This record gives sequence, structure tokens and C-alpha cells, in this order.
Amino acid sequence: MVTEFARDQWYVAAYGHEVGRRQLGRTILNEPILLWRTEDGRAVAMADRCVHRRFPLSEAPSHLVGDRVVCGYHGFTYGPDGVCVAVPAQQRIPRTARLRTYPVVEQDSFVWVWIGDREPGATLPPRAPWLVAPEYATVCGMEPLNARYGLLVDNLLDLSHETYLHGGYIGTPEVAETPITTEVDEDEGVVYVSRHMDDAACPPFYAESTGIKGRITRWQDIEYHPPCLYLLHSRVAPVGSPPPAADGADPHAFHVEVVYAITPSTDSSTYDFWAVARDFALDDEKVSDFLRESNRTVVLQDVTALNTLEQVIAAEPDRYQELSVNIDTGGLAARRLLARMAGSASSRAAAR
Repeated sequence: MVTEFARDQWYVAAYGHEVGRRQLGRTILNEPILLWRTEDGRAVAMADRCVHRRFPLSEAPSHLVGDRVVCGYHGFTYGPDGVCVAVPAQQRIPRTARLRTYPVVEQDSFVWVWIGDREPGATLPPRAPWLVAPEYATVCGMEPLNARYGLLVDNLLDLSHETYLHGGYIGTPEVAETPITTEVDEDEGVVYVSRHMDDAACPPFYAESTGIKGRITRWQDIEYHPPCLYLLHSRVAPVGSPPPAADGADPHAFHVEVVYAITPSTDSSTYDFWAVARDFALDDEKVSDFLRESNRTVVLQDVTALNTLEQVIAAEPDRYQELSVNIDTGGLAARRLLARMAGSASSRAAAR
């Protein structure tokens, strides 16, 4: 199985707090990448293979010396620009002794890496500003999936599965019962999926964190910025509370911004970066601990289901026909945009 990924795009490689003065290895779009920081704090991304015998520079005994990476197998040494600066037992350094480096942007707590052959130019990753905003408190994590990237995209764009897979945490009957609206901004390449529930049970995820005891108005407004960033704007308020004002003010509701960075690792594995930002109980560590553990439990339920689904799909015949219905419109739109992006990258590569 070979997947056509969307290249010449930004992908989340790590959280900023994961990248430091110890090498971190990540595989993105089947490319092994080494992440580390220079002594002045700049994040660096380069190929995680020594040019000599391909030993991973993220593996011990490879190590950093100042702003250089020393291969733990034969001592080939590289600067942050990927150029080899030292070779054992000889003064002359081969002209081809250099590693590929990747453009890096640190934004909204993420370390983004540009994967592709052309330069990003002025193109920047999409934003998730709540993750670093002082008026929000955030918890986050990352779970690896042994499943193809598209399965997680499908999963997050169809939240009706919350009712069945995440009952007792985030799901209630109203999620699956309420129709969605789907819009696609073709020019910007963004998929929008909305589900507004006027009278719904309050799941434990929100009851425990907000203190709401009765039924709620619950809004789920999704933005998917392919290929990597997924935003869920969640609004929760007691039934009967006033709606948001014309100027956007909404003091009677609780707001949670759920952010996923969906990064393909290999053809059949994915990094699931997740974060939950809230605009209430900012200094309450018990609420933070509860939301961290609850959301991680929900993510792991997805991981278990998608890992199983990957095994099923990998074993089935090529001509198997899946059935899609109204709840799949967001996921189908995302598939189309991703295919278009992957096709554009392939066309550029063929033209060269």
C-alpha cells in the first residue's frame, strides 16, 4: 500500500516543549526527521539519517556538541544547516556530505515542518491561537495510531460516533440524532461542519468541568484546514441561556476549543496531536487534570477503534464498496480536497 500524500505543505512534527537539547526523531510522510534546538533556542529539522551508513541521528549514542550533531556510529558531524563539518580519519569532507534540512515554524505551541520539494515562501501554517492565549487554559497530548491518516480525518469530521464510541465521556444520544450542515470554501480549501443541539443531555466531560447540572444547548462547529489542522469550536450553555450577541460576546456560555493536528507518519501510521483549551476555571488544576485524562481516554478509544479498522481495511479485497450517508459529507469533502492537494504536488513533481 502506497499513499499519495499532500506534499509542499506544513505538518505538525511536535509540540514546542518536546523539542530541546536532546534529539527527537519523528517520521513524517515516510521521511525520518530529526528535531533539536540550537544553544540559542532555535528549532532545527533535518534528515534523521547519517549520510555515511544511515545510522539514525536521533538514536544513542548519537549526541549534540554545541550546535552540532555527532553520529553515534562513526562520528560524522553536522551543523544545523545539515552540512557535514567533520569526517573521521580525514581532513577532506566530501561535497555530498550534507543532510536535507526542513523549513520550521513555531506557532501556537506547535513545531511545524514543511514537507515538500518547493520552498514555502510566504505560506504559513493555519492558526490555533487559543493554545497560547492568556484567556484560555490548555491541556494537550499526543497519541500514535497504527492506522492510516485518512481514517482519523474521517473520524473527526463525523462526530456522530461520539454517541456510541464515547458514551459516558463526551457522547450523548443527541449528537447522533442531530443533522449536520456542511460547507466547503473551495478557494481557501477549508471544510466546515456544524451541529447545533438546542436541548441535549450534558455529558460528563462538560458537566464535571463546567458544573452544569441540567440539560444544555450544545454547539459543535468544525473547521478542517487540510492537510493537518482540525479545529472544533464547542459552545455549551444551560438550556434557555441567551445566544451570542451580535458583536460575538457570549458571557452565558462555556467555550472549549478542541484542536487536533493530524500528521501522517507512514502509509499506515499517524500522529494524533490533541489539545483542549477552555475559557473558564483557568486556574483550577482539578479541572485541567479532569479534562486531560478525559480527553486522553476519548482519544485512546479512537485509537483502539481505528487500529482495528486499519487491520480490517488492509485485509479486504480492493473492490470493496463502502456506504456513505449524510453524516459523511464533511469527510467526503475532506477526501476530495486532500486528493486535489496530493494531485497538485504529483503534477509539480512530474513537470520537473
